[in-house]
Amino acid sequence: MIDSSPPLQHHYGELTRLPPQIPTLECNDLPSGGAVMEEYCQLPLIDLSCLNSTNERERLACAEAICRASSEWGFFQVVNHGISPELVRNMRREQVKLFQTPFDKKATCGVLNNSYRWGTPTATCPKQFSWCEAFHIPLSRVSEQACYGEFSSLREVMMEFAAAMSKLSRVLAGVLAENLGHPRGVFENICQEINCFLRLNRYPACPISSEIFGLVPHTDSDFLTILSQDEVGGLQLMKDSKWVAVNPNQDALIVNIGDLFQVWSNDVYKSVEHKVVANGKTERYSIAYFLCPSFDSLVGSCMEPSIYRKFTFGEYRSQVQEDVKRTGQAQTRVDHSRNSSINGSRSCNQVAHQRPTLISDFIAWIDEPPLEGGAIQERGKPPPMNLTRTLSSGKQPCLKWKSQVFQTTI
Repeated sequence: MIDSSPPLQHHYGELTRLPPQIPTLECNDLPSGGAVMEEYCQLPLIDLSCLNSTNERERLACAEAICRASSEWGFFQVVNHGISPELVRNMRREQVKLFQTPFDKKATCGVLNNSYRWGTPTATCPKQFSWCEAFHIPLSRVSEQACYGEFSSLREVMMEFAAAMSKLSRVLAGVLAENLGHPRGVFENICQEINCFLRLNRYPACPISSEIFGLVPHTDSDFLTILSQDEVGGLQLMKDSKWVAVNPNQDALIVNIGDLFQVWSNDVYKSVEHKVVANGKTERYSIAYFLCPSFDSLVGSCMEPSIYRKFTFGEYRSQVQEDVKRTGQAQTRVDHSRNSSINGSRSCNQVAHQRPTLISDFIAWIDEPPLEGGAIQERGKPPPMNLTRTLSSGKQPCLKWKSQVFQTTI
């Protein structure tokens, strides 16, 4: 029987045999990816049909629930969201068909803009390795017939699904913007559809699930993420300084705030660390939609006084990719450091949170070709210990590129 799964276990084994070249703390002082979590969180569940209610009180209550969840949790679930169950089922069917293709074919056929990725090519130790495979597709290419090859039945379904997720993302972003005194349509120009992404994920059953992550802890570097997942579960998020599991709800989509929305909202909304745990018996499927700006879009806080200096999404993306290539982990995070105009003499080089962590968000995969030979790349010299640096030498360097994760207190 031809195996559709990538050689994840082989390359994970290679990582375990590599001599450590970065501090042990970076790789080994994190909770196991497959630890059994006894605590499940009651993630806010919001009925979006109330946004269209003729009752003004119901509309306002729904909008308030979205904003409160974005501020207190950074995550919430939505039902009656306008995406039909039939469309979700059709998209999942095509997704499964695509991933069941033999591995060698997926890795070489160039389908979906040559966007197939697996494992963690830049991992330098086992704790940086993710037990997953994915197609990461820019929406600008979703309609192109040439991207699909023999998978022609995927095109129509993916176009419809992407359009529906895009519409929903803008509704939610509009509610969040209006809450901060901005027009609902403010993100129409900031996040045009051609700049956004879909990612099709598969997490194969993992025989060593007690030792490994399905997807390592990370925050998302977009404005907003919408996730459709199957019934298997595995998503966990950080709440009150501990990991809590999210029960899958087949009728709901999961929404989470990204780093850029936290910056734009001046810390009103929270980008929260999350991960996927590996499953020892059952494969898991999910589809994520990422609401992104163009690379040259200037991102900054929507109110004054701002606690972040302005930067472009291209700067952010480039720095993440540079850090991943050099050190095996993405170290570009926004920080709680306050603007010097507010905090006086506080230095940008002060680090707010010292706990090292693994970061692997979707930016690290954008436009990065698969490495020949799979998930292990040749490593050079160990990275320097002090990786904190600023993008700007001005007096307000409030966005920092640093080795510590940006983790909010919620």
